[in-house]
Amino acid sequence: MLPLEGLTVIAVEQAVAAPFCSSRLADAGAHVIKIERPEGDFARGYDAAAKGQSSYFVWLNRGKDSAVVDLTTKEGRAQLEALIAGADVLLQNLKPGSMDKLGFSRERLRKAYPKLIMCTITGYGDTGPYADRKAYDLLIQADSGLASITGGPEGASRVGMSIVDVATGATAHASILEALIGRGRTGEGADIRISMFDVMADWLTVPLLNAEDGKAPKRIGLAHPSIAPYGVFRSKDGKEILISVQSEREWKALCAKILGQPTLPDDPRFANMVERVRNRAVTDQIVSDSFGRLTREDLLAKLVEADIAFAEVNSMDDLARHPHLRRIEVDTPNGRVSYPAPGAIVVGEHRHYGKVPAIGERIKRS
Repeated sequence: MLPLEGLTVIAVEQAVAAPFCSSRLADAGAHVIKIERPEGDFARGYDAAAKGQSSYFVWLNRGKDSAVVDLTTKEGRAQLEALIAGADVLLQNLKPGSMDKLGFSRERLRKAYPKLIMCTITGYGDTGPYADRKAYDLLIQADSGLASITGGPEGASRVGMSIVDVATGATAHASILEALIGRGRTGEGADIRISMFDVMADWLTVPLLNAEDGKAPKRIGLAHPSIAPYGVFRSKDGKEILISVQSEREWKALCAKILGQPTLPDDPRFANMVERVRNRAVTDQIVSDSFGRLTREDLLAKLVEADIAFAEVNSMDDLARHPHLRRIEVDTPNGRVSYPAPGAIVVGEHRHYGKVPAIGERIKRS
């Protein structure tokens, strides 16, 4: 028996953040009913990479029922009310105020269904000057300052996946699980409100505190603002390899076993982390020169032998062939699709990942 079997989740959701959360609840056994417009969640049309279907939708909507409900009609609103009345969790990420206008204010639902756990995802929360703004992943990456510390010196950049949406969905998932534990103790539901901006600001605490201390982070690509050597260097045959040297023991091992300069740590310019960061250009040049004399194969062998943390700078094609990549296969309306497995492994528990529904399809459950 899965941990959330017997629980019903009504997900009035679209796009990425809320579907990420509800997909994880479905994986754990919850009966997730996804409320879709007659034309479906617009995320169904994001791309056609998964056998002609949206990669986002196939990734984030496995194991859910799709219920077509036209909330612009009296009948549709009555249908949603009936679903909520029998639910344990109501998750929604519509435009701010949309549910209120439809007659589903959280205040009313809290009184009508005191055991219900409600989780509302918005861009900026309920109050403040930006509360009514539309918010999407890249907009929050820019507005929170994340883009300003991402990329290289030439300019700000987006993180290469929907990090704000995923972070927000993961926060919602954790918050709902906390509320379910709390309800088990008190019998009371909860009214959880999560903003994408708040989630990203929380994740940006370290660069923010450094900036407020007068040390605003600089964009340095695949390097680290406070650790050196920590960056990308090329082997003789052109392979990019990222190394991370975070202790003096590792630095001495790198110098002795790979750079061939065992006395380098005695040089005051490289004697500790602060000095190496201050002299980053020289530190990196020494490492670069040494790495450039070794082939990828020889360099990786030496890094392993010296117990230096490293990674090759891989592409998506490399990830597809990565020896550590775990996959699951999920049924979809267009056939089975294989993609990366969720991160958590529960020992001794078999997880079945349900089908991705067509619009209005109810998934058979064993």
